[in-house]
Amino acid sequence: MGATTATLEMRQAAYNPPWWQRLNLWTALLGGLVGFVFVNWVLGRDGGPLNLVFGWEINQTLVVSYFAGLFGFMLGLGALNYPIMWILGYTPSQEEQAYQYGIGQGWDKYLRMTLDHKVVGLQYLVGIIAFFCVAGFNAMMIRTELLTPNATFVDPGVYLTIVGEHSVMMLMITSGMILGPFGNYFIPLMIGAKRMAYPRLEALSFWIFLPAMFILLSGFIFGGFPTAWTGYAPLADEGRAGMDAYCIAWITVTVSVVLASINILATIVMLRAPGMTWTRMPLTVWSVSVGAILIWLSFPIMACVQSMTLFDRTLLTGFYVPVQGGSAYLYENLFWTFGHPEVYILMIPGMGVMLDIVAVFARRTVYAYRAAVVGMFGIGLLSWFVWQHHLFVSGLTPGLRPFFMFSTEMISFPTGFIFLSALGTLFGSRLRFTVPFMFALAWLPNFLLGGFSGIFLSDTPVDVQLHGSYFVQAHFHFVLMGGTLFALFAAIYYWFPKISGGRMFNSTLGYIHFWMMEIGFNGTFITLAIVGMMGMPRRVTFYASYMTEVNQIATWFAYLLGASMIPFLINFIYSWQWGKKAEENPWDARSLEWMTPTPVPIDDFEEIPLVVAAAHQYGVANAPPMAILKPSEAASGTASAGE
Repeated sequence: MGATTATLEMRQAAYNPPWWQRLNLWTALLGGLVGFVFVNWVLGRDGGPLNLVFGWEINQTLVVSYFAGLFGFMLGLGALNYPIMWILGYTPSQEEQAYQYGIGQGWDKYLRMTLDHKVVGLQYLVGIIAFFCVAGFNAMMIRTELLTPNATFVDPGVYLTIVGEHSVMMLMITSGMILGPFGNYFIPLMIGAKRMAYPRLEALSFWIFLPAMFILLSGFIFGGFPTAWTGYAPLADEGRAGMDAYCIAWITVTVSVVLASINILATIVMLRAPGMTWTRMPLTVWSVSVGAILIWLSFPIMACVQSMTLFDRTLLTGFYVPVQGGSAYLYENLFWTFGHPEVYILMIPGMGVMLDIVAVFARRTVYAYRAAVVGMFGIGLLSWFVWQHHLFVSGLTPGLRPFFMFSTEMISFPTGFIFLSALGTLFGSRLRFTVPFMFALAWLPNFLLGGFSGIFLSDTPVDVQLHGSYFVQAHFHFVLMGGTLFALFAAIYYWFPKISGGRMFNSTLGYIHFWMMEIGFNGTFITLAIVGMMGMPRRVTFYASYMTEVNQIATWFAYLLGASMIPFLINFIYSWQWGKKAEENPWDARSLEWMTPTPVPIDDFEEIPLVVAAAHQYGVANAPPMAILKPSEAASGTASAGE
């Protein structure tokens, strides 16, 4: 940025930014609303120019309105300021650049498009927690409806939309649950970089993610969608206008996560500090890399799939319409070509977080480090060869079932490398049962249950019996919640002293949160696996009365799971403001993010550090610190190795 942070902060006291640099979330929401209303109610109304000239119906106008709203949101946010000024040849001053990085803005920088990767990470974290609570509320509504074997609280059509909103929002959130908050905040710190490779793309990725969530929620207003999270044709072609919100939300979130993944990969490849070899990187960095590669390759497929659905709905094309030469099988194949790598996009980043945290609290070098890395890449590679196990009951290409059954079961081998690494690290260790370690440790049995149930579903004869049942839903949640959500909370509690500016969370509330969540989670989904084996299908409000008691047990456990968020939110808010002051490195961790001051400076490091050891050398006699923080001073003999 051309000057020290202290100098820039002094200059900021006298800097008065122009109005177009003060645009924020509120002006963005206003711009989005104006853009949407202008097209939908003004241009597209009966007698409006879109209706008169093009003869557009409501869903055609609605699609254009959503994109107009997105443009208005970005205009109101100020996202177009830089490209416009760049085209005009304008060069911003140092004060303007500093303002864009958040220097001198105070708390309101979190409501703007700010270029500091730490601000973006916290924006993602708060946004994901907020929308997670919304999706969790929908889950509580689902379980409340299933207390009785008949539709009692909501109409079956509304129930389907609630199921869809819950599942799609959870999938979109968990796609970036680790990459968004912790990938953006900590990847530069963990590799010794001063920033992300492309700060503007990083900021843009969050501010595209946010309206995607609003668009998805707006589906309730326009009649909802009947397809749940899969959006299957031809049902999608027949859905009401809320189906367009589903399609556009997926397209929008694709842009967000692809920008984020490209940025993270470029940062890891290009900006690693001197001495940061591939085998010295924390496993969190490796796992985020694999997740980013899968996002980069798979999400554009989903954007194309949903674009073709929009074309069928608005332009009357026939990609998925049999009478026009299309095929619903095309949708299923393309969707699951994305959909199964997607499962591992959610899961793999949590593996790295779990292994790094286990090593810290076991005080042991990560066992079979290279095998764990190979396992992550092996899972990512094999995830492209299993998609048709979702189509075993469709009647499509029965001759290929043995191949997809075998490839699905093969994923258990690289996954086993991860378990081998974790168990080997734990073996013979003297463990510290802190809150982050408890969440990381719970990852193992929770994910193991998901893996065992997945082995059954990979076998065609068993899948034919259980496909579409609550057994599948239980398997899905054990893999995703057990493998992603527990890793998220492990990461929040582990890095909380860093992200909060030096505060510790309340351990008592943390333990209460953990045990409520662990008991509620296992009680809910073990019970749902049982009711699935009893024959209960998913996405129904009516079921046989003999399943009532089991469903009620699942609902009570689900209420406990939902209530576990209360002590977490209280702890998060209270500790952020009034928590006990933390030590600089409360966990005695070796990785580079714990070698920076707290709060972390704008530039992360005063100098790019010189990495001289691996991040995971716990329990190694005479192991040096991971890095020399001021190589220039160390070379002149005036400074020692990392503090």
